[in-house]
Amino acid sequence: MSTIAVELAGITKRFPGVVANHDIDLAVRKGTVHALVGENGAGKSTLMKILYGMQKPDEGTITVDGEQVVFNSPADAIARGIGMVHQHFMLADNLTVLENVVLGSEKLHGIGGGARRRINEISDRYGLGVRPDVLVEDLGVADRQRVEILKVLYRGARTLILDEPTAVLVPQEVDALFRNLRELKAEGLSVIFISHKLGEVLSVADDITVIRRGTTVGTAVPSETTPRQLAELMVGSELPTPETAESTVTDKPVIQVRGLTVHAGGGAASDRLTEPAGAAASAGPGLPAGDTAGADGTRRVLDDITFTIHAGEVLGIAGVEGNGQSELIAALIGLKRADSGSITFLGQDVTGWSTRRLRELGIGYIPEDRQRQGLLLESPLWENRILGHVTERPNAKGFWLDPKGAQEDTRRIVEEFDVRTPGIDVTAASLSGGNQQKLIVGREMSHDPKFLIAAHPTRGVDVGAQAQIWDRIREARRAGLAVLLISADLDELIGLSDTLRVIYNGRLVADADPATITAQELGSAMTGAVSGHLEHVEESTDNATDAAAEDEAR
Repeated sequence: MSTIAVELAGITKRFPGVVANHDIDLAVRKGTVHALVGENGAGKSTLMKILYGMQKPDEGTITVDGEQVVFNSPADAIARGIGMVHQHFMLADNLTVLENVVLGSEKLHGIGGGARRRINEISDRYGLGVRPDVLVEDLGVADRQRVEILKVLYRGARTLILDEPTAVLVPQEVDALFRNLRELKAEGLSVIFISHKLGEVLSVADDITVIRRGTTVGTAVPSETTPRQLAELMVGSELPTPETAESTVTDKPVIQVRGLTVHAGGGAASDRLTEPAGAAASAGPGLPAGDTAGADGTRRVLDDITFTIHAGEVLGIAGVEGNGQSELIAALIGLKRADSGSITFLGQDVTGWSTRRLRELGIGYIPEDRQRQGLLLESPLWENRILGHVTERPNAKGFWLDPKGAQEDTRRIVEEFDVRTPGIDVTAASLSGGNQQKLIVGREMSHDPKFLIAAHPTRGVDVGAQAQIWDRIREARRAGLAVLLISADLDELIGLSDTLRVIYNGRLVADADPATITAQELGSAMTGAVSGHLEHVEESTDNATDAAAEDEAR
């Protein structure tokens, strides 16, 4: 039996109007991966903030290596060997890996040769494969995550808290992360693993603690538990059996994109453009090769994108983050100008239209980064209800805002979408990530959009909320909603999509049939390989052209 590395006993934390943690117990053994699971709002984040010194408990004790401690800040936790890798990475893109790692810890090994040697030593020891002199903006998501892990190890962490570490990784990257975790375990380090992906939890964890509604409700042995049993322990009841999905695709085109091309640095965007993660200068094996530079020498972040989405259809886009998904979303929602190509919505050319006009016309938008793009974190929930729909009912009457209408509808969304909150006047920042997501989904679905851009719609939400969001999308699809689904959850893409396309280096390079493709095959295609269940996009170009001609004829 391993000795205890970290123990939390009787932890209670109260906030005005809510008890976030109530008498929670958690014991993490040395040299193990301990999974912490629970619904959104169950108290996981609060508990980890207490362990990391970001908040102080009202009751209970923390013991590290057999000694009771009190943390007044993250610096105190770091000094006792606690490190945390947040779901949203804390890296400066314009700095190198070395500069990010040593930032704030210059006294440990300096900022030059000593720091570089230590980084290389840690990287080699745990198989992280981190290069100190590479700019962070040139790294893919999985490499950035390894930099975050290296950062906490550099500071002497012996217990690592990983918050949703696989949320944006493809299957091959998840396998690599789990290999890294096994290396950490072999060296006697401990990992607290927070995730809503229960299959992964069961495959990587040595122990599992389940919390529900702010308190510990049980533990589970991975080898003796199924994902469904774990989910039911989390929610406190049996989960409904999923219904067999039937096709709802019609022949009515809702959104038609033709030859959409965007160059790096061109147009206006809401966020900084990044280099494509995992994309090489030329296409990967089995994919079409070609020049991706524009006439002015700039790189094409989107290269001749063409597709049609019909009423009742979900088109899924699979790709490693940074391969053009963000730019595609920005172009479709009016946040970025395309250099060439056209966008037709319900038969009307809307190329170059403003975001407000597109929203009023019936385009819904679930953004990929809820905190940066979807919410005003320091504003109350009812004000966040208004975002993106400032001219529409129930948020407005004529030319004037209608706060009362927005407040009443926010209460409806909170109840209907099970947003865990003490009230609508609390700030969005006070909600857990999953409850923030449910608020956004509720807001967007409340306006009966004709076309929904859904970017990672269930990222960071629990299994119950995930099923609820999926059901909402399926219900709206049956009523004729067209959906562009972009997600890092390959099971979500396969399960929800009627049609699947793979984006790589700014191009749609392959088509896949959701009925036959596996997550492993899809993950391989995302990193540059085409399997037997995928088709080169050129092979289906004629079909796309024929479909466009048929659409115009109608």
